[in-house]
Amino acid sequence: MGKIKILNPGMMTTVQDLGRIGYQQFGVSVSGAMDQIAAILANVLVGNKDNEGLLEVTIMGPKIEFQDTCLVAITGGDLQPLINNNPIDMNKSVKANKGDILSFRGIKKGCRSYIGFSGGIDVPVVMGSKSTFLKAKIGGFEGRVLKANDILSIGNINTSINDLSGIQVPADFYNYGGKNIELRMVLGPQDDYFSQEGIETLFSSEYVVTNNSDRMGYTLEGPLIKHKEGADIISDGISMGAVQVPNKGTPIIMMADRQTTGGYTKIGNIITADLPKVAQAKPGDKIRFKKSSIEEAQDSIKELQNKFLQLDKEIKRQKESKREIIKTSNWDIKVNGISYSVKVEELKN
Repeated sequence: MGKIKILNPGMMTTVQDLGRIGYQQFGVSVSGAMDQIAAILANVLVGNKDNEGLLEVTIMGPKIEFQDTCLVAITGGDLQPLINNNPIDMNKSVKANKGDILSFRGIKKGCRSYIGFSGGIDVPVVMGSKSTFLKAKIGGFEGRVLKANDILSIGNINTSINDLSGIQVPADFYNYGGKNIELRMVLGPQDDYFSQEGIETLFSSEYVVTNNSDRMGYTLEGPLIKHKEGADIISDGISMGAVQVPNKGTPIIMMADRQTTGGYTKIGNIITADLPKVAQAKPGDKIRFKKSSIEEAQDSIKELQNKFLQLDKEIKRQKESKREIIKTSNWDIKVNGISYSVKVEELKN
């Protein structure tokens, strides 16, 4: 088991996984990684299970000292990662040695990066998850954002670091983080509370991400969406990507740390495959909504699943190529008076 030391925590760095599932009926938010695709990729690249704990970094990256040799991968938003002030590739596993320093030059694209460590981050599992839920101060590292001088333990990896070092995700797998974002939305469950003019406004207008946006929700600025009468409803459940429209008429996209229930109308829900686009949006980015269907939402998830299946095959291929035999030798050895002929294969890397 290794350790890392936080020299500078950056703007907002927390421990996350894929969320705290099954406790919303008790008022406990799901939390978890805002960009779950990037989180899974970071874990896959360093040999972890999809749901292992990792670091979520927002806008300004941390500075981290490796106190033991470790495999690391950075995915999601490009904050220009460096090891010992030398640039390293995004979406690629990199070996970090004891004493190495991971830092970030500054935001280039997107909003959130994910740092996966071989073996995962060893923090207590709370209600089935390592995710940090800041409002309740549970999960993650002491239920809070990381601070300077925090020391985190890294778990044990089940494979060789050398076997995984240099593995990368194909460049066309992940391409989120633009300043102009199109989000597909399925109408409902309270779209009947809105006037036809209000619905047309939603799909024909451009909205801007405001500074009042965080892990709980993204408040947008733009043309007001009109209700037929009012925005109040009997409180019901809120899913990730639900688009609430209060009486004021400005949409709010509910995200990972959203409350479990709410009493404002929800005009629609962003389809699951497009949620990472929201997670990578930052203040000033522009959003347009496109009407979608449940069938399209389901098909997009199937496409994503197929991409991950193909990625699994590609990673296996890369591992095999690293073990390419570059030289074969026959050695004659004698043990206890008995001669043996042994074939020795020298492997690449």
